[in-house]
Amino acid sequence: MSLSHTAAEYMLSDALLPDPGGSRAKGLRLELPSDRLLKFITVGLPLFLVSLAFAREFSAGSQISCFCPTNFTGKQSAYVDTACWDSLVHHGLDTEGHPVTKSLWALKVFPYSLLVVAVLMYLPYLLWRYTAAPALHSDLLFIIDELDKSYNRSVRLVQHMRKVQQASTEPERFWEEYERARQERYFEFPLLERYLTCKQRAHSLVFIYILRNLLLLVFLAATCLYLVFLHLNIFFQDEFNCSIKTGLLQVEPHIPPLIPCKLVFFSIFQLISLSVGGVYVLLIPVVIYNALQLCQWDKGLLSVYEMLPAFDLLSRKMLTCPVNDLNVILLFLRANISELTSFSRLNAVSALKEATTNKEDIDTVVDFMTLLAGLETTKPKH
Repeated sequence: MSLSHTAAEYMLSDALLPDPGGSRAKGLRLELPSDRLLKFITVGLPLFLVSLAFAREFSAGSQISCFCPTNFTGKQSAYVDTACWDSLVHHGLDTEGHPVTKSLWALKVFPYSLLVVAVLMYLPYLLWRYTAAPALHSDLLFIIDELDKSYNRSVRLVQHMRKVQQASTEPERFWEEYERARQERYFEFPLLERYLTCKQRAHSLVFIYILRNLLLLVFLAATCLYLVFLHLNIFFQDEFNCSIKTGLLQVEPHIPPLIPCKLVFFSIFQLISLSVGGVYVLLIPVVIYNALQLCQWDKGLLSVYEMLPAFDLLSRKMLTCPVNDLNVILLFLRANISELTSFSRLNAVSALKEATTNKEDIDTVVDFMTLLAGLETTKPKH
């Protein structure tokens, strides 16, 4: 008998979760994997393409090539290229033959506009980091720590039950007291459950999360509209007529009124704009999906923790409208599941409960531990 008691004590001791070696605060993820991917693509893609455009500009030299008259010297041709690049104004004729001008200045600022796009895409992340992440970090740290402690309390409760049962001279009386304690909810750990219930009535995190996705959606749509505007108005005109008859050159007779020019970088800018616009259009459904995650509960995580005594947010139907801070916390708990050591233990217990023939004997992790500890010979059926 002593050997079986010792084996049960070792089993229950091994079931306890060890104290975390390092601080959990440094390992918590305060961004969902999909949000991290969105930030990487929306900010990194324009920066990467702009760096390629600038690298080509510095390596290739002039971004414009003008067809000057043959009597122009080299310095005069260089002056024409510089003057036409500075002005970027197309001189043409309308359908009635009247002279019209069209500014192509947006081509010059296109790389810098992509830098502005990258900064705008980073703003939702900054909003989340400095307004919601500190509060979310505190919530996750407390809830993860309390969930693991609640599991350990259940195991220690079984250890205490074994000692009381062994010292009891009337085993039946002991189990009667145990059943009465279960009915009167003496084994509950109300702090965590009440804290999570309180989070259902808070809406600060969910408001900031929805605002973050809404801003990102607006910036994505605005960028796509901006690129469409450039393609419809500018990105189909790689050649234009430039006039340099201004200032002191206005009275020079040997200078032609218009000089044809061609944009050397035109195809590069077209490729960059199509790449950014195409990727951003594909990311819009991802942003919408992230926001729609808040329309349903992630009950898989809470259902596993129903194995804890008197933890019944689901069974008592305490989950109301999912658009609240608790649902956001559950999403981030799922993302930080590696930090939640008790989840794998309780998940295994839930799987064993489904596989056992007498499911009515296992309601909580306490029941499962009492069976493993060898108390099933005297434990009455529920």
